[in-house]
Amino acid sequence: MPWTDRNVENVIGNVLRYGVLGSAAIVIFGGAIFLARHGHEPIPYYVFHGEPAEFRRIPGILKAAASFRGRGIIQLGLLLLIATPIARVAFSIVGFMAEKDRLYAVFAMIVCMVLLYSLVAA
Repeated sequence: MPWTDRNVENVIGNVLRYGVLGSAAIVIFGGAIFLARHGHEPIPYYVFHGEPAEFRRIPGILKAAASFRGRGIIQLGLLLLIATPIARVAFSIVGFMAEKDRLYAVFAMIVCMVLLYSLVAA
């Protein structure tokens, strides 16, 4: 398949579409598990509980999701939602390189590095 502007746009559109739909499906699945296990518990609104420390790092999220914990699966879906624009930029780099458009490939690489830095350093 030759890489044209139209083909690159289609691939990028599909990456965004399926990333958002997949993320939504994972969040809904995790929410259903969470509600099935904890939906009957009373909520003490007068006490604020922040996010547990295990959900602040990717390995903790993956471990919780692998053990089918609702909150971990929800966090995994949100992580996928965050990763979707990064994947979009990565596919843009591939498309620009295939079209031999070096200037836009360099700009896309810079954007990708900034996004990855923001994700990892946060």
